[in-house]
Amino acid sequence: MFDKIRPYHIDSIISAKIPDPETDPELHSVVTTNMIHGPCGAHNPGSPRMKNGNCTKRFPRPLVADTISGIDGYPLYRRRSPDDNGRSIMMKVKVNDVVVDNHWIVPYCPLLSKKFSTHCNVEYCNSI
Repeated sequence: MFDKIRPYHIDSIISAKIPDPETDPELHSVVTTNMIHGPCGAHNPGSPRMKNGNCTKRFPRPLVADTISGIDGYPLYRRRSPDDNGRSIMMKVKVNDVVVDNHWIVPYCPLLSKKFSTHCNVEYCNSI
C-alpha cells in the first residue's frame, strides 16, 4: 500500500508564503509580482472577483502555522502571520497603499515559479 501524504510532503512542493528577499531574491520577485491575489474585499470592493460582497476565489485565506488537511479535498497551506515569522509587503491597490501578507498568496511551486517567472497556481487535491 501507499503511505499517506503528510503535510511536510506538501510543504516540500507547494508554498503559500512571501519568500525571504535576502535568501531568494528571484523567487521573492516572482511571487510578489505574480502570485498575489487582488487584494479584493474591503481593499477593493469593485474587483471583478467580488460577488455578493465575497471573493469568488475565497481570499483572503486563513493564516495557519502548519499545513493541515481541508474538508473540501484541498489542504489549508501553511501561511504564517507576520507575528509568526511570516512576511508582508506594501503594494498599491488603485491609489491606496495596502499591506499584503500571506493571506493573499496564491499557492505555488517554487521550482516552477522560478523556472517560468509567471503566475502558476499549484494545488494538492487529495480527493475528488
